[in-house]
Amino acid sequence: MSRHSANGLRLITVFGLGFMRPASGTWGSMPPVLAAATLIALGFAPGTSTTSSLVYHAALAVVFVIFAGACIVQGDRAEARFGHDPSEVVADEVAGQCVALLALPAAALATPSKAALTLATSFFAFRVLDIVKPWPAGQLQRVPSGWGILLDDLFAGLYALVVVQIVARVWIA
Repeated sequence: MSRHSANGLRLITVFGLGFMRPASGTWGSMPPVLAAATLIALGFAPGTSTTSSLVYHAALAVVFVIFAGACIVQGDRAEARFGHDPSEVVADEVAGQCVALLALPAAALATPSKAALTLATSFFAFRVLDIVKPWPAGQLQRVPSGWGILLDDLFAGLYALVVVQIVARVWIA
């Protein structure tokens, strides 16, 4: 395997999380939540100040671009090696979970317990919606190569974002 292929495999499997069992997608969804929790704990919570919001969103955007890009660029190679939309590929979960974490209401992050509940809601909403694949996510999975690997998770992330908005505003904040 060439060095380029090995690096692509590391990214698309999120440094081996895609090989963890059971539920590799669950393992792959954790890094963005942990990154968001770390940023919030360090004072970079969305809505607290312009700088804090910028740091939080920029960090998630960088993670999103890296792992969404890995899916698109390495998708064909991953499917050739592991099969259609392989469970070893969890970069799509990282990208989708980033979407679900984008617009967290500041009031839902006001205390450590509220922040933990909000992040847990984002994580579980994304996992459930990624598994259930409501329309059009299930259909988008049929798109060939890396786009098919990625698009269903992006829609699951969008749906999870909506769920988090509702739960955070009605029950948490």
